[in-house]
Amino acid sequence: MREPRRSLSITDVVLHDAQQSLLATRLRLDDMLPIAAKLDRVGFWALETWGGAAFDACLRHLNEDPWARIRALKETMPNTRQQMLLRAQNLLGYRHYADDVVDAFVARACANGIDVFRICDAMNDPRNLERSLQAVIENGAHAQGAIVYTLGPAHTLESWVELAKRIEAMGAHSLAINDVAGLLTPYTAFELVSRLKNALSIPIHLRCHATTGLSTATLIKAVEAGVDNIDTAISAMSMTYSHSATEALVAIMRDGERDTGLDLALLEDIAGYFRELRNEYAAFEGALKGSDSRLLRAQVSGGMLANLESQLEAQGATERLDEVLTEMARVREDLGCIALDTPSAQIVAGQALMNVMSGERYRSISQPVQALLRGEYGAAPTPFDQHLQQRALQGEPPTTCRPADNIAPQMQRLRDELRAQAKLDGIRLREGEHETDDVLTYALFPQIGLAFLKQRAQAADAHEAVGLVP
Repeated sequence: MREPRRSLSITDVVLHDAQQSLLATRLRLDDMLPIAAKLDRVGFWALETWGGAAFDACLRHLNEDPWARIRALKETMPNTRQQMLLRAQNLLGYRHYADDVVDAFVARACANGIDVFRICDAMNDPRNLERSLQAVIENGAHAQGAIVYTLGPAHTLESWVELAKRIEAMGAHSLAINDVAGLLTPYTAFELVSRLKNALSIPIHLRCHATTGLSTATLIKAVEAGVDNIDTAISAMSMTYSHSATEALVAIMRDGERDTGLDLALLEDIAGYFRELRNEYAAFEGALKGSDSRLLRAQVSGGMLANLESQLEAQGATERLDEVLTEMARVREDLGCIALDTPSAQIVAGQALMNVMSGERYRSISQPVQALLRGEYGAAPTPFDQHLQQRALQGEPPTTCRPADNIAPQMQRLRDELRAQAKLDGIRLREGEHETDDVLTYALFPQIGLAFLKQRAQAADAHEAVGLVP
């Protein structure tokens, strides 16, 4: 049943997905905190502040403890829900983890300050969503299940509605349409949201990247169809690889039946801060100006496009971007028309790069592609290329069950491993419940996580590491 129309809610992504897409996730906590109090005053339904690539970037590039980041943001913005993007059974890594690792991660994320978990699976395999949704519900947080929107012969309006129904049946508190590549067109959005509103009893959220130029029109038509919440980004961190501008959508809705009630003057003040700050991160900006219609065919997200440009530049092959985008579309089809979201986007892009740069398709098959073909990431929407799958299986049967059912519990082993390594290397781990944070850091990123913990300990020994060690 349709609910009465009410004001449109907004989730702003400036502190996470916008800066991930525009600035390679390099925005430091020290540059977030000065504007946090003003962001907290706006009245957003939520602020996306964590998850996705942020955890990895904190460890790999910024020498920041990602757990300390979310605690600091929550403390500074107590009035606003803190939202994270969770890759279901992949958590924030690039492979599946055991159920006990998922349970521990969700519990610790909640304890450190996360209020809303947007849970998505790049394969759109609902079996991969079950455990993390259950864990979020058991911890008393908001469990938002997501469909990763994409195009292909198996992706119909009916299929999306059926997947959404399954997510609602798992207990999700809301549903997100996660259009990471900006593929959702305005009139399709109207029809999809209309059908979802008739089929579901939970709120519908919509996220559209601006990369293809469709996002603002798509959001407006979705609002007309009754969508409850949209993702936007403060204008100074909007468009191109990012999202539609918050201020633009607030202005469009002003004085109408879906008026957001947000203060444009306050939003513009916040935009001024990011406008100046963005200049300091210019070295991480991508090459995109305006929008890129090639991505309607390649189905690549804004963040992935920026990564591809960077990788090709490092190889002195920027002129081959069109070839790689074309090859990505072909590889995606070979791999069952999967949505291109993390980690599938990296898997497909990596193989496409290998195919183009070697001059021969599938001269070698990357290990992640082989794992995907073996079923270790879940079921694909359409059958895999049989020849490729047989090469990957090497006579062994594929995985047909929920992939995590084949993974034994890992937490105690990981805890023992880390304690032993810490003793050997003189690493000072957190004490009490925060030791589990360190174990999870090690679980998700063993090499860079351990290197970070070692560096943190060395800094603490040298000068008490003010701000790093409580």
